[in-house]
Amino acid sequence: MKLAVFVDTPAQVHFYKNIVAELEGDGNQVFILARDCRETMDLLNELEIPFFLFSGPLDSSSGRNMSLPRDVVNAFRYLKGKKIDLTTGWGTYCTFTARLLKVPDITFNDSECTTNAARYAMLNLTYQFTDVFVTPSSFQQDLGSKHLKMESYKELAYLHPNYYTPDPSVFGLLGISRSHDYSVLRFGSVDCSHLGMRLPDADKIALVRGLGAYGEVFISSEADVPKQIRDHVLNVPNNRIHDVLYYASLFITDTHTMATEAALLGTPTIRSNAFGGACGAGVFTELEHEFQLLFNLNTAAEVEAKAVQLIQDPYTKENWKKRRDRLLERKLDMVALMVSLIEGYPASVARLNAVYARRGTPLLD
Repeated sequence: MKLAVFVDTPAQVHFYKNIVAELEGDGNQVFILARDCRETMDLLNELEIPFFLFSGPLDSSSGRNMSLPRDVVNAFRYLKGKKIDLTTGWGTYCTFTARLLKVPDITFNDSECTTNAARYAMLNLTYQFTDVFVTPSSFQQDLGSKHLKMESYKELAYLHPNYYTPDPSVFGLLGISRSHDYSVLRFGSVDCSHLGMRLPDADKIALVRGLGAYGEVFISSEADVPKQIRDHVLNVPNNRIHDVLYYASLFITDTHTMATEAALLGTPTIRSNAFGGACGAGVFTELEHEFQLLFNLNTAAEVEAKAVQLIQDPYTKENWKKRRDRLLERKLDMVALMVSLIEGYPASVARLNAVYARRGTPLLD
């Protein structure tokens, strides 16, 4: 079987890396197509994953939409002589390329951006043209007969214990001893697949200075960092970021994926985002209210107050690890699910439906 896998962001690279390894181990041939999105190419190169660059960097969602026809044509020209059997990715690029290639497409997506008209319109357009639209079971919308909900999260494709083992050598990269407590702040940008307002610089500076009283503070950022706190910027390889998150005492972010990653690693997590939960709503609602692994807060004052409360409690990290273990007892191995779906398509859809019927989770129509 010949497959085309499309990736935009580092999180999508992480999502597919173990899926691709399993597919290739089963004798399938996989072609990776990537977009030039800052950290994405760095991560692919660090992981020594060959890829074809089909699109350049973007600075807004409108820029993404304007370049879509050109990018799809670039992908089609690269793949058209390779006799591809199926495409998969986060939708849009993989979906429309599949239509040109006249092959099936399996889209995975966990964003529920109902408050952003352009983003939601693109999601619905993708749904109309894809063959299977896969989401976590926590996805709150019912999109119709192509919608398959899986009892997992995308982040478990690379952070499930079957695939991830924390490496304490990261403390050497951080320049601190293992006994040191530290917090991590992650600031997003509005390029790549990210939209919306981010924390103002004044709030970033205040958070760093406030948390500095309780240990080291490190910053991971897609956007430029104010000069007053640039000495806190992480200087570790992109492929070690999950070790940084795992050992952190606290994680604060205005992004989506890394909030889920930290929570699934058992790290106390605070998410502050102008969407107020609208994107990825189901995932964050479940992590907050059912598993109590993160907090969704609206203001910088709320974030700082909750951060101090968590970091002052000596049992916080231990409690989070117990909550993570409870989550892992329920959630399934996303890699195994996706490999089964892809390799067995289309019969696998009915088989997965039967599995979920017994588990009582949402089904395809």
